[in-house]
Amino acid sequence: MRNSRLMVFTSLVLAGILLTQFNQIPNLDKQLVQAKADLKQTKLSQKKSETIVSSPQSQQDHVSDSTKIVTAFVKTFSNQPTSSYSDTLKGMATEKVINKLTQTFAPSVTFSDKAHYEVPVIAIKNAWGSDLEYLVIAKSDAQSVAYTITYDTDEKLVTDMSRLNLKGAFDNEK
Repeated sequence: MRNSRLMVFTSLVLAGILLTQFNQIPNLDKQLVQAKADLKQTKLSQKKSETIVSSPQSQQDHVSDSTKIVTAFVKTFSNQPTSSYSDTLKGMATEKVINKLTQTFAPSVTFSDKAHYEVPVIAIKNAWGSDLEYLVIAKSDAQSVAYTITYDTDEKLVTDMSRLNLKGAFDNEK
């Protein structure tokens, strides 16, 4: 009698465990589907990362070419009269940037015919992604001017620009 009670109790416990497991199957199926989707997304992300890491020379060339274009852009607008910006900067910057230069930056900076601006410092702030961010300092005998410039590598245009205040004298030979 005692063994039969123990057998019934054990059977009921095992039946309860089995019933609980059967109730878990739909939740486990949902978790499996989610895990497969996460794995697929992770593999795609890893493939992108491997592409970037496996071709650092390509990215470095890309950044180098963009840096040359941004340097040429700064030299062009720094050494040209504001009236010619719409013609000389076309194809180098968006209309928004050209208008901002013409209306906002240029009147507050002396770009005379005698002043010649050099670009002694161009530093990249963000080298990864389609938008490269630069800090540029243009320097003449009379003044130094600093800009942050955003260059879109997909459009191959300067898409945003802002002028920074320089405090004190900037001397690139120190």
